[in-house]
Amino acid sequence: MAKDIEVGGPRDFQAKDYYDPPPAPLIDAEELTKWSFYRAIIAEFVATLLFLYITVLTVIGYKSQTDPDLNTDQCGGVGILGIAWAFGGMIFVLVYCTAGISGGHINPAVTFGLFLARKVSLVRAILYMAAQCLGAICGCGLVKAFQKAYYDRYGGGANGLADGYSTGTGLGAEIIGTFVLVYTVFSATDPKRNARDSHVPVLAPLPIGFAVFMVHLATIPVTGTGINPARSFGAAVIYNQDKTWDDHWIFWVGPLIGAAIAAFYYQFVLRASAVKAFGSFRSSSAI
Repeated sequence: MAKDIEVGGPRDFQAKDYYDPPPAPLIDAEELTKWSFYRAIIAEFVATLLFLYITVLTVIGYKSQTDPDLNTDQCGGVGILGIAWAFGGMIFVLVYCTAGISGGHINPAVTFGLFLARKVSLVRAILYMAAQCLGAICGCGLVKAFQKAYYDRYGGGANGLADGYSTGTGLGAEIIGTFVLVYTVFSATDPKRNARDSHVPVLAPLPIGFAVFMVHLATIPVTGTGINPARSFGAAVIYNQDKTWDDHWIFWVGPLIGAAIAAFYYQFVLRASAVKAFGSFRSSSAI
């Protein structure tokens, strides 16, 4: 069984069979001098571009295959299940490809949650989010460039609140959906869990991809499923219709709140970071 001494001095630290990286500094100027930092930003840009290109094409393809005006088969196409698989599958593939380079965020909400948990610096978080949003815009731009008629006709894959649902319902769906995703990210990448479950060959990108898949199944009928501000922003910028922008704030506020709750829950409740800090403070005071 894995050893796990939560509080104590150097001897306790040596008893652990896992390593918790120290908290990232708020501003790390040294990062700006490293090629690995810029390589990570490029990886986030390209990954988000590919993510939007494949997933938006899937959404538009499904709508074109089931368009009643074209006398198509209403039961044809990939369906909601196929769309959910496209989003979850692409996250699995892209996180697998970029995890060792940038951490495989591909989502400003994930980056925000990891920043709150002190896993990344403020500089890295800001530049990651900028790269993700720019990549999303370019990915949707490629879709429009290749299939402009279909893109404009079928809404450009943009997120929006479905008819019959209130703003509160849409916001709640985005908060809970993003909570599930970011909670899974924390759990799948937890060094303590990896040490304890080293005998179980679970690839971290797999549960993350499945989380995206499951959330899409639940929330596509409500908001089209955002849970990724870059995905929603890129589609809204390229499609650029008033209706798309009306409820766009939901796809930023909801995911960021969900990510913040997940970071707090995992770090301070499940990992008991506050208790450890308090215990360490008491130990040092007693010396």
